[in-house]
Amino acid sequence: MTVCESKRDQEDDRTLLRNFLEQKACWVRRETLHIHQIAPATRIASSLSPVEIFTVLYYGHLLHFDPAIPYSADRDRLIISKGHGSVSLYPILADVGYFDKQELKRAGTVESFLGGIPDPMVPGFETVNGSLGHGLGVGCGMAVALRHTKNPASVLVLMGDGELYEGSVWEALLLAPEHKLDNLLLIVDYNKIAMLDYCAKIIRLEPLGNKFKSFGWDCEEVDGHDVEALHTVMQKLIKRRNGQPKVLIAHTVKGKGVPLLEKDSLCHLRTMSGAEVQAAVEALA
Repeated sequence: MTVCESKRDQEDDRTLLRNFLEQKACWVRRETLHIHQIAPATRIASSLSPVEIFTVLYYGHLLHFDPAIPYSADRDRLIISKGHGSVSLYPILADVGYFDKQELKRAGTVESFLGGIPDPMVPGFETVNGSLGHGLGVGCGMAVALRHTKNPASVLVLMGDGELYEGSVWEALLLAPEHKLDNLLLIVDYNKIAMLDYCAKIIRLEPLGNKFKSFGWDCEEVDGHDVEALHTVMQKLIKRRNGQPKVLIAHTVKGKGVPLLEKDSLCHLRTMSGAEVQAAVEALA
């Protein structure tokens, strides 16, 4: 095989992976909207912004997990710190085998273990995720424990940008570099809208990347809806062990895929009607 042929094969593989991940992300977005139709109390806008992040992690072979052994010692740990905005992970967990897909049709009802805010009752979820600001501290503890036992698994924490207003987050941001937790990756779902308004109108977070770097974090930024870019940078960061904890600032759009949510600064609190959900699903088809 020539060098040109090898490069062409690599490009073909990347194209196939990108198309596959984009198709999966679209399916996850539609399924998340269906869940909101069944359970209107779910935070739909917050759950739509990290869809590509979850999709790339689970379908891009970046996480080591085994649905048959959910608590396998060698699994990578994914901590969902923005619990109210992670309902979009339900379809993925069902699809990869953590539980039956039929359960998605009962999400948010009293008969189901799939609540509006996920917790460890849901197979595939590691922690209680209702109180914001705790996920990174928990992740730091897991990273320390894994290193102490010489376990090569990684710890990943997904956090919302509004969550960065919590003081406990900054305590953990100080601790991780001190202990050189390079088995830890923080992913910030940076959609720039908190519960009641744009972050820039509450407390400005910029320059966010420089803040992380000044605390001793290895920082990268990416378009959080570009599956190919996400896959490239997350694969690199998960593998990188350079004595620094790592953070990926993923620039996303709150309510991504649903125009009426994308343009609403209060979309975090918005409940879509059945007709609105159906129209959004059809637009994504």
